[in-house]
Amino acid sequence: MLSKNQIKFIHSLKLKKYRDLHSQFMAEGTKLVMDLVESNYHVKEVFAVKEWIVEHAERLRAVGIILTEVTDEELSRITALSSPSPVSALCSIPEREAIITVPRQGLTLALDEIKDPGNLGTIIRIADWFGIRNIICSHGSVDLYNPKVVQSTMGSIARVNVIYTSLPEILSNLEPNVKVYGTFLTGENIYKADLENDGIIILGNESAGISLEVKQFVTDKIYIPSFDVTGHAESLNVSMAAAVVCSEFRRRTITE
Repeated sequence: MLSKNQIKFIHSLKLKKYRDLHSQFMAEGTKLVMDLVESNYHVKEVFAVKEWIVEHAERLRAVGIILTEVTDEELSRITALSSPSPVSALCSIPEREAIITVPRQGLTLALDEIKDPGNLGTIIRIADWFGIRNIICSHGSVDLYNPKVVQSTMGSIARVNVIYTSLPEILSNLEPNVKVYGTFLTGENIYKADLENDGIIILGNESAGISLEVKQFVTDKIYIPSFDVTGHAESLNVSMAAAVVCSEFRRRTITE
């Protein structure tokens, strides 16, 4: 059973200032919660209906997670979803690294002022699918632990390392010869461009694109050509573009 204070506290975590204050966030849904349980995240407490607890209790209690049985009505009072899941979890926000080092091998995504929670969550999910383990976000990007971001990752938040920092600062300190790919509406056709298996791929803000401060560090400008002969489709959503770009980079890995 949930107390009024617990419900009030959980509701407060929908706001970034309280997530930062308490270093905690909420996650909902069986897959998301279980992915977090099996990751390096610390799941503090799980709130679930009786049937769900019966099915998962042995696994969760084995790793010391507190289980609290609640009703469907109580879950509806704390959910951030339109239809409540049978389980919600209270999780700790891990401390973020103070010093960021871009891995010398592999691909890293850099997100410049991504504002939409659904876009960030989807990009994290895309990165997970294509085996990209590191994402660097500008300080102005939407918070990783926004409920809509967490939900949109579909559990990939547990497997992708997301760091917030100054993009110009980290890009200015890269080792020599590191490729920095920037996605634009003009540039070299991605299907014809020379793409390497190592480097950074920058995705820009939904409306403004890559900022001038970040653009100066781009070594290779790439774009996704449109096949719409009418010219009515002006651009792709940033998360859709991320999927196309990551897919093409990975395709080259397999075929070259």
